Amino acid sequence: MSETPEGPVHPEPPETPQTDPAVTERHAEPCATRQTDLVPDPAPGSLSTGLPAGLRPGLDAGLPTELHTGLDAGHPTELHTGLDAGHPTEPDAGLDAGFRADRRAAELRDYRAAFRAAQLAMAVVDQDGIVVTANDSLGTLLGTEAGALREQAAADLVDLASDGRTWHAYHEVLRGRRSRFRCTRRLKHPDGRSLWAEVTVAPVPDSRSVLLSIADVSDRRELQARLRHLQMHDPVTRLPNRALFFERLSSALEAAAQDTDPPYESDEPHQAHQSNQSHKSHQSHESYGYGRTGRIGLCYLDLDGFKAVNDTLGHRVGDRLLAAVAARLTECADSDGYTRSGGHLVARLGGDEFAILVEDSTGTEQLADLARSVLCALQSPFDLGGQRLSVSASIGVVERTAHGTTATALMQAADTTLYWAKADGKARWTLFDPERNAHRMTRQALSSTLRPAVERGEFGLEYQPLVDLTDGAVRGVEALVRWNHPQFGSLPPNRFIGIAEEDGSIVELGRWVLRTACRQARQWQKDHPRERPIFVSVNVAVRQVWDSDLVADVAGILAETGLAPHLLQLELTESAVMGSAGRPLQALKALSDMGVRIAIDDFGTGYSNLAYLSRLPVSVLKLDGSFVRGFQDEEHPNPADELIVEALVQLAHRLGLTVTAECVETSGQAARLRRIGCDTGQGWLYSRAVAPDRIAELIRTEPLRV
Repeated sequence: MSETPEGPVHPEPPETPQTDPAVTERHAEPCATRQTDLVPDPAPGSLSTGLPAGLRPGLDAGLPTELHTGLDAGHPTELHTGLDAGHPTEPDAGLDAGFRADRRAAELRDYRAAFRAAQLAMAVVDQDGIVVTANDSLGTLLGTEAGALREQAAADLVDLASDGRTWHAYHEVLRGRRSRFRCTRRLKHPDGRSLWAEVTVAPVPDSRSVLLSIADVSDRRELQARLRHLQMHDPVTRLPNRALFFERLSSALEAAAQDTDPPYESDEPHQAHQSNQSHKSHQSHESYGYGRTGRIGLCYLDLDGFKAVNDTLGHRVGDRLLAAVAARLTECADSDGYTRSGGHLVARLGGDEFAILVEDSTGTEQLADLARSVLCALQSPFDLGGQRLSVSASIGVVERTAHGTTATALMQAADTTLYWAKADGKARWTLFDPERNAHRMTRQALSSTLRPAVERGEFGLEYQPLVDLTDGAVRGVEALVRWNHPQFGSLPPNRFIGIAEEDGSIVELGRWVLRTACRQARQWQKDHPRERPIFVSVNVAVRQVWDSDLVADVAGILAETGLAPHLLQLELTESAVMGSAGRPLQALKALSDMGVRIAIDDFGTGYSNLAYLSRLPVSVLKLDGSFVRGFQDEEHPNPADELIVEALVQLAHRLGLTVTAECVETSGQAARLRRIGCDTGQGWLYSRAVAPDRIAELIRTEPLRV
């Protein structure tokens, strides 16, 4: 609106002589008012007798002496008297009305001249939306004569009917229900070029018409587009960045949600300029049935070992490598095909992370083929100014129905799948697995609630008997912790012990298990004073040795519960014990000196460093269940399995150790283990892990002979 005249021009009527400005300022006031309020007593003999005071000095000063005297002397008395007394009311009113009419006519001429000469394109539109008149600037903007625009519908000239919201606002202004509205339209000039126009519609005061003004903002839009391109693209690879990727992803998901409605059919063809607009308004109408699948796919990849390139060759070489990788990814995406939005979107999300968005995917096979082509493309070395580099990538692949999917959920799934690909060995692609993800989510839920669960007392202990293979008597029990989860029910140790070791809550949990088991063993001893006391075996994680004073904890708990040290057995895995040095080894020796029995769990599956075994303060070896399961086929036994177990038992006995066999499930297994010389057995043949009162019953019964 900067080109619009600031206000109307007020020219003097041609017949009016040059007067003082005060006359012009007061010209609209009635003559009677001027005479009564503004005129003092006239000077005798003056021509200005009866005239306004503001006019009189000019006349007195500006006329020749002869004319002044002649007028004073030559006027008839009636005329002089009339001038002194004031003009009659009727003639004066007529003169004033004519003066105002002339002035209005002059102002109207000025308005029309300003309207025609304005640089801003404008048109006056009646209440029916028809152009009454248009200026030359509008004709030039639309590539026609201004006169040719008359009697045309203004909405057709600037595409105000392309969407319902704009059309409604326009009609609200025409009906006088809205003060104004503004919108931006992309128009096509008859010479073929496109331009962006800012359209403003506002009522004309004291009229039923509206003023339509159009400003060409193409230069501004072009500058905004350049700035947006810089803002939305990565400067290193020239690819869309994270912001543009998520904008495109959100738009694709919104479009998929709209396409769940029945298709809209229109008999009116789209105007040529509409094809150049943002596709949001018509994409569902134009593209329905042309490759629309309602699905979406994503390849989320990360370069393997890229950090080493930056660390050894510098960030400059690293940036060149990223640009080269981006070019190959773009080539793979372009060769995979086109959708309604063009080629697949390739974006750099940050660092060495890239994403390929596939809208309207046809299924997991399409995404799998794309992932394979990317891995194949990256296998060829990169020549970067004398540097020959080879890289690989890990790719997480997600493909699903777009409806009901959010951008956050899709990216979480992609990130999880990329992590799986890295964990599975890198240089590969992995497809999202809902079941695997459900397990991960469950693990995450357990991790977040494990530590508070210890404080809430959600854990309990069950005990599995350790039976003497020679006489069937119960010699001891292994304490097995259970998590009574309020959502997932009773969980065995393998569901949460690993999580507890990772987050450090194993220290608190292990201390609780140790105290509870020792207290229970002591209670059995009190309840059955005539029976041989049984020992309790408790599993200890290596992190408990490092992160706490295990020796002090054991000593304090034994003193607190009154349990004898030789009735406590601590089990550590072979991988945790073998190669121990420093603090772990010192702790084991201190516990052994205290009288506590030390057992190596799952023996035979870890390092099996037999030479180191002789230097450890170990009392018991627990053979891994895989050895015992080899005895199940009693009709066709494997001699090798029996030879290995027999050798291990003899070695342990030579070192002064006892041997416990795990996973004993049949009487045939028990008989063979007994024949070999194994000391104790543990497994479902004797009992599953049971509650403490069930162990009390086993203590009172006859030995378990099988």
